[in-house]
This record gives sequence, C-alpha cells and structure tokens, in this order.
Amino acid sequence: MEIEAIRTAYRRYARIYDAVFGPILHPGRKLIIQALNLRQGDNILEVGVGTGLSLPLYPENVEVTGIDISGEMLAKARERVRRQDLAQVEAVLEMDAEDLKFPENTFDKVVAMYVVSVVSDPSRLVDEMRRVCKPGGEMFIVNHFRSRNGFIRALEGLFSPLAKLVGFHPDLALEDLLEQTGLDVVEIRSVNLFGYWKVLRCRSTIRRSLPMDINEPIEHDSTVQEFFK
Repeated sequence: MEIEAIRTAYRRYARIYDAVFGPILHPGRKLIIQALNLRQGDNILEVGVGTGLSLPLYPENVEVTGIDISGEMLAKARERVRRQDLAQVEAVLEMDAEDLKFPENTFDKVVAMYVVSVVSDPSRLVDEMRRVCKPGGEMFIVNHFRSRNGFIRALEGLFSPLAKLVGFHPDLALEDLLEQTGLDVVEIRSVNLFGYWKVLRCRSTIRRSLPMDINEPIEHDSTVQEFFK
C-alpha cells in the first residue's frame, strides 16, 4: 500500500479514530506497556503512534518518541501531549516507519501498535525497528493477523481488495510475517475483543535463519493478564 493511500485513509480516520478504535484496541495498548517492564530512563520508540492514545499510559520516568505518517493523526497526538502535560513524551514526529530517521541502536524498546498491516512492506518496517533498537533490547508488536477460522478468513479475503480504502491489509498472515522478517519471537499472546489481535514480544538483534513455526508451544495456556504481570 502506497504512503499516499495510507495518508488519505487516516486523514479520514483522524476525527473519529479515538471514538471508534480507542476502546476496542485499548487492552492491547495497556498490556504492551505493562509488558515493556520499563525502567527509569528507558528510551522508547512507538511506531505508528497515531492520535497518541497510548502516550498517557507510559510512566513519567521514561522518554517516549512517537512517529506516524499521518499529519492529521499527529496533530491530535500533539494536542493530547499538551493538554495532559505528558512530560514523558520527548517528541511526536511525522516519519515513514519504513525509513526511520534515527541512528542505529538508539532505543531501549521499540513498539509497533496496529501498524504492521498498514505499511507497504512489513519486512522493511521490522528491519528498521531492529536497526534502531539497542542490542539486548526488545521489540513489541500488536496487530491483527489473518484468522485460522475458515469463515472469518474468507471474509478477510473479501475485504482485501479494499485495502487502500480502509488503510490496512485485513488478510496479513502471521506465518508470512515471521517468514519474511526472521523475527525472533519470545512470546505470542491474544488480546482485545475475542482475542482477535496478537501481541508479539521479540528480541531485537537476532534474525532467525529459519522461520519460527507458530505451532511450536510458545503460546502458553496462561491468560494474557497473568503473562503481563
């Protein structure tokens, strides 16, 4: 999906995004930030910060930089930072997630919330996240992936031709993402309504030479809340 198509879609979403997507996707935002296990002074990059719904959730003793491709969404984020006096927010910048303008090894943690299925090249996005994350750091991704349920998968396929209009790819498969990116996934969890979204916790500096089999026993039976304690 081209950048201009993404900008156009999210220009339409900017006014209604918080009302429509805020409550539905909030559990994923909250659980990821809890899972970051943040320490004082940690430097975090949030890719696809949008209207900044997650920014108030970060503790005050860290530094957060948010980037997004949509100027209209970022205007909402900057207003949120100003209105709520979010001292932990270092900057909110307009930037292409596939071409991050940061030096290597800049951030302790890199987070991508609901953005992997938006970009044109998820593999390039992950490579950029890996590049700017410090050795020993972690990357967290929360996103919808193609359902294993045959009926739901068929519906997702029907919506696929509308990707430019809706602003994301509804049929992105987790298996494909792992194969293309070599992500070294430590944990996978289901979040949000009906567990329709997945949280991936990944090591930053290792690119697996072979794709991870998502059927491996990496997703335990414990609840999401237990995992993120």
